[in-house]
Amino acid sequence: MKYYPIFMDIKEKNCLVVGGGNVGMRKVATLEKCQANVTVVSRIFSHEHDSIKTTSIVFKKKEYEKEDIKGMFFVFAATANAELNQEIKNDAAKMDILCNISDSPDKSDFILPSIVDRGDLSIAISTSGSSPAMAKKIREDLEHCFGFEYAHFLTLMANIRKKLLLSEHDPDGHKKIFHTLIEKGVLKLIKDKDEKKINLILYDVLGKRYLYQDLISLRGSE
Repeated sequence: MKYYPIFMDIKEKNCLVVGGGNVGMRKVATLEKCQANVTVVSRIFSHEHDSIKTTSIVFKKKEYEKEDIKGMFFVFAATANAELNQEIKNDAAKMDILCNISDSPDKSDFILPSIVDRGDLSIAISTSGSSPAMAKKIREDLEHCFGFEYAHFLTLMANIRKKLLLSEHDPDGHKKIFHTLIEKGVLKLIKDKDEKKINLILYDVLGKRYLYQDLISLRGSE
């Protein structure tokens, strides 16, 4: 295994993307979803920039300068200029900052996997840079296997856990409850949108204070 797989919390971490094309904007969108503090440097921005320019992302329309890297947690070199990308990588290395170069995994400190995003469920696929096309194909196959019902199911489980912890701390008992909900097929019932049967199971396992409609819409659940 060439790369060490890791899921990292980058909330409020300073991240720099150099390059305002479609590739750079895709990286920006993912970083923003992870609640990073994102700065984008580019002389030109693609049309994808229009859909996110009203967010908290800082866009700087200018040439890249070494000073742009200072204080960054991650740096993404996403320009169409290979020499500039390498320059950015070299500048980052001098400051001990990890850098990813788009489409050049062999020159990067880390690579980005293809991701199946289902709320709290993230499935990352990597071919270690050997075949991004194959990683994309596997991702598309997995997207058919893991639908959006997984996001709702995990929201439900997370909010049940929060509610249980407010009343008592019983790890073994709580573990049994979650296994029971899985075994009773709540996931499939969510996919089938059968809220009546879901509530019957919740009542049987947890009691009348647990209703699917309430749990799935709790503040901060998504």
